[in-house]
Amino acid sequence: MKDVQQQVQDAIDGLVASGAELGLQVAVYRRGELVVDAVAGTADAATGRPVTQDTPFHVTSTGKGAASAVVHVLTERGALSYDTPIVELWPEFGAHGKQGATVRHALTHSTGVPALPVDTTPEDLIDWHKMCATIAGAVPWWEPGAKTGYHPQSYGYIVGEIVRRVTGTPISQVLRQEVAAPLGVADELYFGVPSAELGRVARLADPAGGAMEMTPEMMAAMAEQVPFFRVVDGWTAAPPAAMPTAAFCNRPDVLTADIPAGGVMTARAIARVYAALMDEVDGVRLVSPDRLREITTAAVTGVDEVIGFPATRGLGYDIGFSGPLDAPTRFGMAGSGGTAAYADTASGVVTALAKTTVSPGDYTAYHQISALIAKALTPR
Repeated sequence: MKDVQQQVQDAIDGLVASGAELGLQVAVYRRGELVVDAVAGTADAATGRPVTQDTPFHVTSTGKGAASAVVHVLTERGALSYDTPIVELWPEFGAHGKQGATVRHALTHSTGVPALPVDTTPEDLIDWHKMCATIAGAVPWWEPGAKTGYHPQSYGYIVGEIVRRVTGTPISQVLRQEVAAPLGVADELYFGVPSAELGRVARLADPAGGAMEMTPEMMAAMAEQVPFFRVVDGWTAAPPAAMPTAAFCNRPDVLTADIPAGGVMTARAIARVYAALMDEVDGVRLVSPDRLREITTAAVTGVDEVIGFPATRGLGYDIGFSGPLDAPTRFGMAGSGGTAAYADTASGVVTALAKTTVSPGDYTAYHQISALIAKALTPR
């Protein structure tokens, strides 16, 4: 185990030294035990503050894995079922023909509400009740359950409001009480960061050259190639003012708000959540083996109506992750900036990576580390 820790440390030190990355955090669990907890580089380029094992990072959609885990813990306890109609918990959601949508549809990005108004701003996203009312009143792009299409931001509000309606408590508090605290990572796993903890959070940086600014003309051009950017009756999956650039992710009002399509967490914390879905971690297991099988079995497959590529999804997680180690036993979520956390039910290995540089769609670092881990931990 010391050997694999050193191999990962050498790899991420190399990525930082080469200039490919500014700061990195990697955690690996195997069969419920932490075997790698490595960091390199800086968490804030302006001050030189180093990355430490307990530095929380904004990880965009990698945080969806934690939101899904909350639903599974509540389901395990009988508070709801995957086939519960959302309208039984949240009656307003049934507007415009969405009354057939279930919790299962929410977890598989199948409710038909992947978009938000094209003029949505960060200020809108931090207003929980406004966003939930907007989504509840949306006209679906397809009949719930008929198709799957990635719900970039709406996923968090739909799942989060389901949790709030079931428990009477915001999902950030349920995450803390039912997942983070039992696992001993209550100060490393957040949807809304307490204001007093903001000084610990990594300050993200855009890649060299800065973030791409999305104009309406650029969106229109890109929409011809990628459905993600299309605008339908004033709604889009990619509102230009609310794209997750470094500036967006560093905003204090965003970091302290419940926006559970993303999250703020350490690699160690999100890896620990996945480890506790698969195995017992220091006496804590989040779900039963039977539920784990249900969660990680392919529930929907087909061309994603928003991304435009084939997708396979379990309940709250993508199944497989394109790259050198793609396998149907892998489940997890990747973030738009190059972060990721995936577990493999065959090997019992979880690998999570958080990073300072926002690298849209670039998972080179994660694939490199995952390949190293697989080689080091595969029995010879």
